[in-house]
Amino acid sequence: MALLRDDLESCNRLIVEKMQSDVALIPQVAAYIVAAGGKRLRPLLTIAAARMCGYRGERHAVLAACIEFIHTATLLHDDVVDESALRRGQASANALFGNKSSVLVGDFLFSRAFQVMVQDGSLEVMRILSAASATIAEGEVLQLMTQNDTTTTEAQYLAVIEGKTAALFAAATEVGAVVANQPPARQAALRDYGMALGVAFQLVDDALDYSADQEALGKTVGDDFREGKITLPVLLAFARGSDEDRTFWRRTLEDRDQSDTDLAHAQALMTRHNALSDTIERARTYGDQALAALASFPDTPERRALADVVAFCIERAR
Repeated sequence: MALLRDDLESCNRLIVEKMQSDVALIPQVAAYIVAAGGKRLRPLLTIAAARMCGYRGERHAVLAACIEFIHTATLLHDDVVDESALRRGQASANALFGNKSSVLVGDFLFSRAFQVMVQDGSLEVMRILSAASATIAEGEVLQLMTQNDTTTTEAQYLAVIEGKTAALFAAATEVGAVVANQPPARQAALRDYGMALGVAFQLVDDALDYSADQEALGKTVGDDFREGKITLPVLLAFARGSDEDRTFWRRTLEDRDQSDTDLAHAQALMTRHNALSDTIERARTYGDQALAALASFPDTPERRALADVVAFCIERAR
């Protein structure tokens, strides 16, 4: 972030400018979640990728703002779907402003993102970001379909996280290559980097939901458990457990019959079966794939920054 400070500040100014509306509630809700302490990780990826590829114009900052709008819209919608009370350590927008406002402001931010794309004028950029937006929605719907279903496979789980999380990481980095007029092979390499990084990021998130300190996590620990989400830690603990363990998982996740002590028991089962540590190891594997995708690029401060992002995303699990 220090390396790209000027570009990130330009991106932030554009975010503030583009989220304005004559309808007062829209910038109020948008500003609340945009200013809530997010890492701007996805815009950072676009800016770093473009700079690594030698780009020296201003389009990357504009498109980075566009990507942050898409991300913020999905957060607003996700918190409504998940009935989340916390986002980044404070009350979620839906808890403060209500579900209807959150959904509609999310719709506004999606629409604003596409206005920004049209102003940019690149059909290739619009293709990438519109495809990512559709994939995110598909990932979220697929998650609804697998929720509370302990017969979910790892392949289905990976399809969920590739859709709902990794697709936007991949689009963010690929767009950086596109604005720098890189050849298809370079665009594909950065798309592969973003996809692998996004999967690693979500794997760590899913482990942290059972292992993190609530204040550090920025959301309620155990939300995935209470909602019956089928994540890799659950799949590993379920597969490695006894019949009694599997009966517990079916009761708590499928039937949603949970007592006050069930989360602690779920955490104990995950520890016993190394489900959390193995999830983090799986994240490291995807992190290695992300680093390998950078191998064809010259050794620059921006490339080293993108490598550092991989370490940052995984070391959150410490």
